[in-house]
Amino acid sequence: MKIRYFKDTDTMLIEFKDVPVAETRDLDENTILDLDASGNICSITIEHASTRADAPKLTYEQVAA
Repeated sequence: MKIRYFKDTDTMLIEFKDVPVAETRDLDENTILDLDASGNICSITIEHASTRADAPKLTYEQVAA
């Protein structure tokens, strides 16, 4: 998984897996979902990320099962 924040465009890209994108869907006017051939989410693009997702502040926590 990769999370990238592009400060110049205030865009966050969250890549869940590196596979070819089969379909792109607009969730709303500022959120785009990329899907693989099986319909699984490959990535999410968030526009205006500093206000919509509190970017570039980011924390990561792995919780044991």
